[in-house]
Amino acid sequence: MSAGPTVIRKSKSAGTRSNLELVNSLRENFVAAKLDYATFPPQTNGHVPAPIPPAIEVWTEKTADAKNGGGGSVFIPRINWEGAGLLDEASQYEITVKLFFLPPAAPAAHGGTAGLTAERARYIEDALSLVTRELGVATIDLLVASFPGMSFEGTCEWEADKRNAQQGNLDDEVATWRVLETLQQQGRVRQLGVAEFGSEKLAAFMAATTVRPAVDQINLKDCCNVPPPLKQLATQHGIELNVHSDCTDILPPGTLRQLLGHGPQGAGILADPEHPVGEAGWEGEIVPQWVVRYVAFVRDRGVIENKGYFAGAELVN
Repeated sequence: MSAGPTVIRKSKSAGTRSNLELVNSLRENFVAAKLDYATFPPQTNGHVPAPIPPAIEVWTEKTADAKNGGGGSVFIPRINWEGAGLLDEASQYEITVKLFFLPPAAPAAHGGTAGLTAERARYIEDALSLVTRELGVATIDLLVASFPGMSFEGTCEWEADKRNAQQGNLDDEVATWRVLETLQQQGRVRQLGVAEFGSEKLAAFMAATTVRPAVDQINLKDCCNVPPPLKQLATQHGIELNVHSDCTDILPPGTLRQLLGHGPQGAGILADPEHPVGEAGWEGEIVPQWVVRYVAFVRDRGVIENKGYFAGAELVN
């Protein structure tokens, strides 16, 4: 899926986490694509009839292996790659990417750390392939990994740092990081970063990895200051601390199901038992796996030329 009452985290004030930009971006992209492929009946007696919505297979696109029944992927909506690319040479831009690894539906079903790492390696490859093709670049300047279960919240900076130390799964995060380190060695990514790592978490992470994060993004919604231990650790190792307001669980299953369902603002992709029998739709449960956000900054002007999202999910029958 791409983008240029559900679980939408609306921003109430500056610093409040929100996935509203992503949800609206996906929804607007679905609406625009369906309109592009709709059939417009001729006018009669000055009356302009409503467009006829396209069939699912018209405005979505299956990969060759999916068409042959071998699994594969489906693009929702289908992507027009002819319009992809940046206006100037890639060297004129700073390309930043944030990859959100979403909580697995059934952690035990992945086969432990090794199985989960293999899946995430596929997510990484899929996400980067889409972003680099969309922007027409070969290298990403900064890739930030956001792992599930991590947050940086508390009534004060000390409490937030203490809570953070017990969150996430260090073994899984380190194993996934090694996949990202390989990308840097290959020259596909120049710098790597993490999100929501406090001082204890970051210290343990660096002790188990080869490439240190260049950036650590933290959310300071409830506390005003960076915890002194984290600030000291970051200064010592040359790690840039950035404040952000992203959701860690940016695309919950209920949100995605409503986006793809037959509801008032849904795309009509998934079958819905609550709607009349006979409506087209794919059967099964939709499981979000990852979301990637990309931003292309023009270096000499400091403005954003291109920004968007891709998301990956699995349909489980």
